Amino acid sequence: MQEDTVSLEELIADANDCLRRTEHSSSDRDLIPTQKPSSRKRKKGPRKALLALAVAAVILLETLLLLAGTLYGVMFILAKGPSPTARNLFIRSVRETSAVGFLANLFYSEAQIQQIIGDNSAVPDYEEIDDSLVQIPQPQPDDDTPDTPETDAWGLTDEDGDGIIVEMVRGEGYYGYMMVVLDPSRVIMGSVPESYGSRGYTVEQMVDRFDAVAGINGGGFYDPDGKGNGSIPDTMVVYEGQIYYPENGTRRGFAGFDSEHRLHVGNFTQEQIKEKDIRYGVCFGPGLIINGKVVDSSILDSGVNPRTGIGQRSDGAVLMLVINGRQIGSLGATFGDMAEIFLSYGAVNACNLDGGSSSMMWYNGEYINNSASVIGIRPIPTAFLVLKEGNNP
Repeated sequence: MQEDTVSLEELIADANDCLRRTEHSSSDRDLIPTQKPSSRKRKKGPRKALLALAVAAVILLETLLLLAGTLYGVMFILAKGPSPTARNLFIRSVRETSAVGFLANLFYSEAQIQQIIGDNSAVPDYEEIDDSLVQIPQPQPDDDTPDTPETDAWGLTDEDGDGIIVEMVRGEGYYGYMMVVLDPSRVIMGSVPESYGSRGYTVEQMVDRFDAVAGINGGGFYDPDGKGNGSIPDTMVVYEGQIYYPENGTRRGFAGFDSEHRLHVGNFTQEQIKEKDIRYGVCFGPGLIINGKVVDSSILDSGVNPRTGIGQRSDGAVLMLVINGRQIGSLGATFGDMAEIFLSYGAVNACNLDGGSSSMMWYNGEYINNSASVIGIRPIPTAFLVLKEGNNP
């Protein structure tokens, strides 16, 4: 019996000892592992970050694919849908743009495209300009300047007295800005012939170089695959009476000012330019209004795109128009839209200039329209500028 009792006590003692060891071990676990979870978190952190980036990349890719699919679907409906008008508008719009002109070829062969839009490289036959329809005002002494702004015959008022009126214009699917320069002698063409072939200038840089206050882009330029630097005019240019690049022709229209600050629109030979004493001029076209009338509708066939144009009223005031395009709220305007706007502002003569991603208007230290270029404001070889008051040539 004694042996059994001792054995039981020993068992109890062993059990107590085991319990103490277990409690000690549990206490150690509470203290020691505090670093291990942190270590595991550090190991999992990079993996979680990479996983998050991968998920974001997948979502972005799916979104881009969805947008691309949607865009393609819209283009397919426009190009292949039941409306010939929508088809023609789509094809003309993209073919007027050097960067995305290939989109039309996704749906039609080159021969089919030419059959749809016709030959837009042909030089239109314009009516002869009647110079008597524009009367250039003579400079008035400062004493004759009215003390309060007066509303002109077209309902416009120069509120701040700087001789420039800017208004927003709106139409179906577009908006833009019309600048009215009351004194035509302030309008010149900015260009730097010595830089031809080496570099172009943005409208802002042109304004700064010529100490002007406002300006718009002018004629076209050599732009292979959208990578040109705006330094080489692709048509004839007249600067200070000197003709540059005559071998490039006039494209679909010429717009230029003579020594009396009268705007000429049409297609002219070098001899005619000299006879008319044209001092500044660029080519692009087409002409929009001749002698107070909109040109033949066949000349105005176009797509919708950002646009720039120049015109002149019967009192000599110069009209500069820029239309925003390729953006929400303003897809762009047609040539017909531009002609209607110019006519509503009293234009006797008006001409389309280079458009697309080059269309910009600068006034009083800033661009007042939005650039359609994805690579930033584009340099150009020519611009029509408005000199500061008193700096008239």
